[in-house]
Amino acid sequence: MMERNETEILEKLKKLTARCCTALNPSADQNGTYIAPIKMHSYAELGCCITEIIKLCIVALENEAHQNSNTFQQPINVPLILEMVLQMFPLDEFELLSEIYEGIA
Repeated sequence: MMERNETEILEKLKKLTARCCTALNPSADQNGTYIAPIKMHSYAELGCCITEIIKLCIVALENEAHQNSNTFQQPINVPLILEMVLQMFPLDEFELLSEIYEGIA
């Protein structure tokens, strides 16, 4: 009887996760990492997003330099943000744009 309940619970959990846990997708290389898609309307929007994140990092680093030890605010995790920017940066697309430009120049 206990096995049946555990099996039913496991099946319910599988159905719930299939329906609700959609933010991460397994990466194609199957190395245990996941991909969180970010929807953008264009490369221009992506470029603006990347530059705004870089500006945020600059401000955060400037604030860290002036921050008092008496404040209870959590510092911004700048390395994490920069890692995200690196993952967002469309290097392949920039290489394509370079090849197109070189081909017409």
